[in-house]
Amino acid sequence: MQTAAKNAFSNYINGEWVKASTNEESTNRNPADLNDVVGTIQKSGEEDLNKAVEAADQAKKSWGKLAGAERGQYLYKVAEKIEQRKDEIAECMTREMGKTLPEAKGETARGVAILRYYAGEGMRKVGDVIPSSDKDALMFTTRAPLGVVGVITPWNFPVAIPMWKSAPALIYGNTVVIKPATEAALTCAKLMECFAEAGLPNGVINMVTGPGSVIGQGIAEHSKVNALTFTGSNTVGKKLGQIALSRGAKYQLEMGGKNPVIVAEDADLDLAVDATISGGLKSTGQKCTATSRVIVQSSVYETFKEKLLEKVKEITVGDGLKDGIWMGPSASEAQLNTVLSYIEKGKEEGGELLCGGSRIKENGFDQGYFVEPTVFDNITSDMTIAQEEIFGPVLALMKVENLEEGIELANNVEYGLSASIFTSNVQKMLSFIDDMDAGLVRVNAESAGVELQAPFGGMKQSSSHTREQGEAAKEFFTAVKTVFIK
Repeated sequence: MQTAAKNAFSNYINGEWVKASTNEESTNRNPADLNDVVGTIQKSGEEDLNKAVEAADQAKKSWGKLAGAERGQYLYKVAEKIEQRKDEIAECMTREMGKTLPEAKGETARGVAILRYYAGEGMRKVGDVIPSSDKDALMFTTRAPLGVVGVITPWNFPVAIPMWKSAPALIYGNTVVIKPATEAALTCAKLMECFAEAGLPNGVINMVTGPGSVIGQGIAEHSKVNALTFTGSNTVGKKLGQIALSRGAKYQLEMGGKNPVIVAEDADLDLAVDATISGGLKSTGQKCTATSRVIVQSSVYETFKEKLLEKVKEITVGDGLKDGIWMGPSASEAQLNTVLSYIEKGKEEGGELLCGGSRIKENGFDQGYFVEPTVFDNITSDMTIAQEEIFGPVLALMKVENLEEGIELANNVEYGLSASIFTSNVQKMLSFIDDMDAGLVRVNAESAGVELQAPFGGMKQSSSHTREQGEAAKEFFTAVKTVFIK
């Protein structure tokens, strides 16, 4: 648990804060200032995971027997606790993974809203009456919880994603073992404090921190984990999905994106520029739905480019805790190096670097993982930066002659998470909606973001084709049971 001196967290297992059996810890530092030690977390092993899964397994029956409304009351209490500590949690998020404080506060508020939404699900229907061919019979469906759900979350949304996975799992009667990304585990630990303060029964939600190769893979392999929900990279997600499939566990994967925005010649260019910058560069481009490819019709290409560059050059980069900062650092040294390597690849393959492209080191920035917002021109679809997810503040401009070519180019990647178009023409909007291979399509709005009550998920290699959030979450976190009474 947190100490008075610093954020020093143990694992949260069976209602208690427990040190890892390995006696090892990891230290998290502020990616904007490496001299700032944010806190320490446990570097757990298989024994610790087993204890957490066992606790969840022991708690699943009694938790599943509660009325949905009663489970909902617990979630309302958790939401209240997080809301009371929203400034503290948001500040920890900014210090731990770098996004600006206003963004962190907005995400924390979203976590509260997600909890309240799913708390209300406890009072909604769980089945349907179905006519039987036997006049003396009653037939209906209900839903049963899956049991123990393993939740594996990334570092880029350390409040929203743990909540949009854990809240529906809990409201539908499951128990949870969560493994947060190491880079954002302190923020998740503060959420666990709120669950503890809300008085959830022991074992209903548990947190184990540690390496993905040990704890993440261990969750996928564990015989008592009935379902796995994962958000992260394609490489890891596919591996975990195969493990879960091999033992008959249910799994849900939300993975990468290479999201386009199409700017038609009849678009409001100022609106399109603002949305492209917000969608592509906010959170330092570290969103699975971030705009990466900017596909612009040739007749407005130069005008759009000029407006875009003017706005990009106004972006203030720095410590997200400071006023006036629009973009923070990359979340880690590894992520920074990944972004810089893609920028170099873009230059090597013939892309024209219009602005940015370098690590920022002067004026004290050498103690952080800062990279300039970057824009490339003359990008073709066969280039690496037009095909692979960068997860950084890099925009690739691509020119097309018409909408049909734009949609074909937008679809010419292995991903299909989100996409947006800017146009004032209704027929173009409809063509885009029909022909775009993406799970989330947005018109005259940025590619990033989806409302919590709406289904979210991708096509092609972006997901395992399930959907998260909204009522769609019920489909993953429960099993349909058909009842026939004679």
